[in-house]
Amino acid sequence: MNRKYYKWNARGKEVLLGKYPKIMGVLNVTPDSFSDGGLYNSDKEAVDQALRMIDEGADIIDIGGESTRPGSKKVSLKDEISRTINVIKLLRKINSNVLISIDTSKAMVAKLAMEEGADIVNDVSSYNNDKKMIDVVKKYNSGIILMHMQGTPKNMQKNPLYKDVVSEVLEFIDKKISLSLEYGIKKESIAIDPGIGFGKNLKQNLTLLKSLDKFIKLHPTLVGLSRKSFIGEILKEGDPKKRLAGSLGASAFAVMKGAHIIRVHDVKETSDICKILTSLF
Repeated sequence: MNRKYYKWNARGKEVLLGKYPKIMGVLNVTPDSFSDGGLYNSDKEAVDQALRMIDEGADIIDIGGESTRPGSKKVSLKDEISRTINVIKLLRKINSNVLISIDTSKAMVAKLAMEEGADIVNDVSSYNNDKKMIDVVKKYNSGIILMHMQGTPKNMQKNPLYKDVVSEVLEFIDKKISLSLEYGIKKESIAIDPGIGFGKNLKQNLTLLKSLDKFIKLHPTLVGLSRKSFIGEILKEGDPKKRLAGSLGASAFAVMKGAHIIRVHDVKETSDICKILTSLF
């Protein structure tokens, strides 16, 4: 299998991507995320979970204070800051090496996260929610993950429509890459995410997964599949926590297609899968 190699730069940290997929551990410090909302209600609980994921093989910790599950509502800037920034500060004090990503669409949250040691902005809106986000990314030379989403988390799953989902998602991402480059963001800082589950139905999600190679040719590619509703739809499993096997199967497929970063809740199990797969490359 041919794999596309990249050097991804996040605040001066060079991340080699290609042979071994990087694992991004999900840390939702929210009361209402679809799978793990309310599990980490204190800074200590959140940091302890981050450290567990690092021990299990996470290369990146993605910290989010606002749920982006289908139907979710926006939270205030104050609440999002109070949920995330001290967790980043404490984690960075304990571990100076792990890559920390802030999962936010608010420029001020990203700015404060950078000041406390975060390396990457994971903006599911790709600058659409807050036009100042691009300024933060440029100022701090952070890594940026540009994701496609049709609509907003509140309405994105209400009958998503495409004439050609692959070409339309590629066109959106290509425009966001061009905007970033025109603004002075370095090509090496950009990663992309086709946005599985964000404004796509089952057929559209599967079509994107089968076409991952088209995204991987452009830039380092992140794929988030963990416990998502399309897996539950296939398995007829309504409880996200019971979708582990399906999540691992989908993640294994993405790795075999060449995905560079896999965003997951179940780090140990995904790490084991990746070790087996990469031993066969």
